[in-house]
Amino acid sequence: MKNKRYLVYAGLFLVVAFNYVDRVALSIGGPAIAKEFGLGPIEMGYLFSSYVWTYLLLLIPCGLLTDKYGAKIVNTVGVTIWSGATMLSGLAVGFWSLIWSRLLMGAAEGSTFPAGAKALRDWSPKKEFGLASTMLNSGCYAGPAFGTLLLGWVISVSSWRWAFFVAAALGLVWLVAWMIWYRRPEEASWLEPEELALIVKERDNAAGKPASRGGLAKLLRSRSMLAIAFVHGCAAYTQYVFLTWLPSHLAVSKNLSIVKSGVFTALPYFIAAVASWGLAHWSDRWLEKRGGASTGARRNIIVVSMLSAAIVLFTPLTDNVAVILVLITISLTGLATGMSLNIALTADLLKSPENAGKAISVQLTGGNIFGTLGPIATGYIISATGRYDMAFMVSGALLTVGAVVAMVFTRSDIG
Repeated sequence: MKNKRYLVYAGLFLVVAFNYVDRVALSIGGPAIAKEFGLGPIEMGYLFSSYVWTYLLLLIPCGLLTDKYGAKIVNTVGVTIWSGATMLSGLAVGFWSLIWSRLLMGAAEGSTFPAGAKALRDWSPKKEFGLASTMLNSGCYAGPAFGTLLLGWVISVSSWRWAFFVAAALGLVWLVAWMIWYRRPEEASWLEPEELALIVKERDNAAGKPASRGGLAKLLRSRSMLAIAFVHGCAAYTQYVFLTWLPSHLAVSKNLSIVKSGVFTALPYFIAAVASWGLAHWSDRWLEKRGGASTGARRNIIVVSMLSAAIVLFTPLTDNVAVILVLITISLTGLATGMSLNIALTADLLKSPENAGKAISVQLTGGNIFGTLGPIATGYIISATGRYDMAFMVSGALLTVGAVVAMVFTRSDIG
């Protein structure tokens, strides 16, 4: 194989995908769990968002640990813990035991993206960083696509508890492969010398580049860094609303079975994952023709992606399931592309690669502050109105605001 670095990209894609299979296990099992434990929309909203609370708290510490100890160690510890926590969810006896297991899962999943970003900085030539970042982030969409199909079927033939056991097993299988196989390029005996030379020459690494003084504090004073984090938040709000409430919306509002709601949820996620890869590849080529990504020109594609995602505003105008799925597919494709390229934009503007783990942690912290609110706010909206319309309208409005912020405030270097 000529481009073996793509195996690393694929491995990182899979860990994010399995991470999201764990998350969607609760979403697809939501109706059955709510019935068994007697939970209403507000309680389910808190349950859906609970893992984000600890995820949010641990993102920056995980970024610091990743910059210090590297991607292999941090991912190994993280996946071990979050797979174990997912298994504990399958043993839950009520609302609070589910909450505690999800809190543990969220804390450990704080390692996934900082470690992934660090690995990509080690392995990716700069000219394909947009594609590599999108492969990483598209796991957020491939995971729910695969997970809702698989776990919907598992629940239909057994129970919601087995959905968590199966999700945990996927993470543990990946963990074994990661521990045996992953190395930095300089240490990977399976990498051809020619490809190693290409990676070392063209990646944005710290060789010959001093680390930016001030570290985390300097990142937090950067207008572009804060703007990117805010934009990520506007997108993450909608991402979490879809991730947590879409299966229940289709099952309850549209009277679909768990299997059918799983299939109808999977389709938009699958299309979004595939389309985002193609759009990211096109964006790398487009930027290369215009002198590269160092100017931050990637923001233009992010703006278009965010505005495309805002089409979710129109879902309340129809009750036709097919039309709703088309609108959600367009919205998810915009989200997948915009959020992936927003991660790449951070790399484009970051002065010191030594701060990569910290920078991605700041970005994702901003995103997940909004992500925490999405499922809870939606629960209150459903409880108050009995409908999902206002939830989608809030999502569309935030995406529009995010597009404006991306265009205006992400024009200076970070750090």
